[in-house]
Amino acid sequence: MVVEYIGAHRDRIVEGRPLGVEPICEVLTESGVRIAPSTYYAARNRQPSARAVRDAELVEDIKTAHKANLGVYGARKIHAVLNRGGVSVARCTVERLMRAEGLRGIPREKTRRTTLGDGAETERPEDLVKRKFIATGPNQLWVADLTYVRTHAGWTYVAFVLDVFSRMVVGWQVSTSLRTDLALDALDMGLWARSRAGQDVTGLIHHSDRGVQGVFNRSSQHLDQEVGCGASSGGCGSGGAAEAEVAGAPGSSAGGRAGVLGEDRRGSVQ
Repeated sequence: MVVEYIGAHRDRIVEGRPLGVEPICEVLTESGVRIAPSTYYAARNRQPSARAVRDAELVEDIKTAHKANLGVYGARKIHAVLNRGGVSVARCTVERLMRAEGLRGIPREKTRRTTLGDGAETERPEDLVKRKFIATGPNQLWVADLTYVRTHAGWTYVAFVLDVFSRMVVGWQVSTSLRTDLALDALDMGLWARSRAGQDVTGLIHHSDRGVQGVFNRSSQHLDQEVGCGASSGGCGSGGAAEAEVAGAPGSSAGGRAGVLGEDRRGSVQ
């Protein structure tokens, strides 16, 4: 640091002439920092050490690996990449050089929440499953959930609906937000696919957790009466049993709500 300081100020003009090395060394010595002019010149003319040369080479390798992996790798993964590529280097060295160059990976963020309860004010229908996820045939019980995937563009949320009998994903949807439409579109896809195949979904139970997307509220009534003819319940998540009816089968408790589905799809019913 002292050598760099002297080098930065030696050419400073004072009283019409450069300050020089010797006067700076004299002032530093009087201040308690003992350094001779010969020490400065020796440090300036000294050849780089083997470690400095090696560090310079490693820095270029680290920058290349960091850039090749879109700048998301930290010291641990960069160390693994270099060693796999034949560059033998200690992890602590990679950490030191990355820190000196200001390189770092993307830190792990806190876990995203996909089940967001909306409080006790919302009325929750009865749990029709009672924690027994068993089906003797297709289109008897569907279970739904939300998950999240980290991408280069940010967090992406995925909703999917699974037929308990066949374990087949009957509907799915991807979005960058956790709006109700995300869960509804996945359910819509499953109902449309089964209807298109000529399968009967009367009495179908749709089971989800107790997030705000599971409750659906007004948006749950956008399905056509002919397709959305099953009862829906929620509570398959670890948060406990909480339910949400989508559209009722004839004679079910949700049957009255199913009567307005067609009008609501056209936007005339709130």
